[in-house]
Order: sequence, then structure tokens, then C-alpha cells
Amino acid sequence: MSWLQTIVLSIVQGLTEFLPISSSGHLVLVPVFFGWTDQGLTFDVAVHFGSLAAVAVYFRNDLKGLMIGGARLLGGNSNSPESRMALFIIVGTVPAAIAGLTLAGLIEANLRSPLVIVFALSGYALLMALADRFGRHERVIANVGLRDAIIIGVAQALALVPGTSRSGITITAAMMLGFQRRDAARFSFLLSAPVILLATAYETFRLFVDGSDFAWGQLAIGVTISAVVAYLSIDFFMRFVNAIGLLPFAIYRLGLAGVVLYAVV
Repeated sequence: MSWLQTIVLSIVQGLTEFLPISSSGHLVLVPVFFGWTDQGLTFDVAVHFGSLAAVAVYFRNDLKGLMIGGARLLGGNSNSPESRMALFIIVGTVPAAIAGLTLAGLIEANLRSPLVIVFALSGYALLMALADRFGRHERVIANVGLRDAIIIGVAQALALVPGTSRSGITITAAMMLGFQRRDAARFSFLLSAPVILLATAYETFRLFVDGSDFAWGQLAIGVTISAVVAYLSIDFFMRFVNAIGLLPFAIYRLGLAGVVLYAVV
């Protein structure tokens, strides 16, 4: 993989991870459009680690609260707001963790194709637009309950399919449950952290077990670029999501699906 491909894909990952337009879909499509060899799931997961770093910095106070809540949970206290939120993040992470462990190989081998992305981009764009238009937008993150965590967690598991968008599907699910746009995004981003961490740890372990040879210098540059761009992307989205809503992103997804369909048919 060339340095140009590394830099471009790292920027693409950082920009699209937290915008509801599917980072995994873009990471598949960009090499197709430029005629590059597919970089593979290992690189994709590595630059996702940069996104995790961005979440950790931007939501550092929330994550500190989650760690305090986790410690309280271990101590038997499940009644404080912090411990309840920590529990709900754990519950919401389980579906994606199970799906990732059991289906990651199948998805990498069979679903990293432009046509799959077309259907995921367009189908979830319509669902996103409906949730944005007709959702009540009344609830805040402090109102998250066990049922919400399970539903949003199951939605997050669907994001393993390229073109879905982890942030897009989880924010959509939260809005369908009546959450305000900004609070839906905040819970979505916090929920992404454990899944990205688990996926990165698993792929790193697999690399060492398989004895895979990888350009670690390129990987480090990719993680750094992804982290910086992802932080800026989060900051933009959290500042303006209430004002602009998700309709522009749904329109973008439909337009991109049309371009991809035209290119591959």
C-alpha cells in the first residue's frame, strides 16, 4: 500500500467515522474508484483506533464518569447515574461484540462489495430521514434505560455491514426512541468506544498470532491522521447536529449510492 493511499484512507476514515455516512463503506469505495488494491480489514480496524483516540479526548469527562461508574458497579452500587450509564454502555456493547467475533470473517470475505454498500447506504438513509423527521426529539441522555441500551446495541451490531454507518444506525435508533439529536449522537459516540477498542485488540492479537507482516510505520501515520481528523469531525457534528439535523447526510448517502450504482452496473 502506497503512502498516498495510507494518507487518503486515513483522512477518509477520520472524516466519516462519526458522520452518519459510513466510514467502512467509504474505505471500500475509495480504493475501487482509484483502482487501488483493497487495504483489508486490518488497516480499517487500525485507523478506527485513531477514531477511538479522538472519542477518548473529546468525551474525556464522560469517559471518566463511566470509569467511576464501572468501579461502583464492581463494588455493588448500581444506583448512581454513573454506574447505570456504565451498565448501559456494557449492555449496548454486547450485541456488536458477539456479532464481530462470530461474523467478522464472513463479512470480510463476502460483504465488502459496492453493491452491498449501495443497498446499505440507500436503505438506512431512508430510515435515518424518517427518524429525523418524525422522531419526538424530547429525551436526553440521562433518560437512557436498559431497553434503550439493548435496542441501540443491536442496531450497532448491524454496522458491521459496510455502508451502514455505526454512528448513523445508532443515532437513528436513538431518535426513533425519542432522543434529541445531540444526545442521541453523544450516546452513540460513547457506545462506539468499547467496540472499537475490542475490534482493535482482536485484530492486533490476530496479527501477532498469524505472524502477519505489516508496514507499522504507515499504520502509525494512519492512526495519527485518523485521530486528528476524527476529533475535528466530532467537534463539527456535535456543534451543528441540532441545527442541521440528519437530512443532509441522508441525501448524501442516497446520492453516493446512486453514483456507486452507476459506476458498477
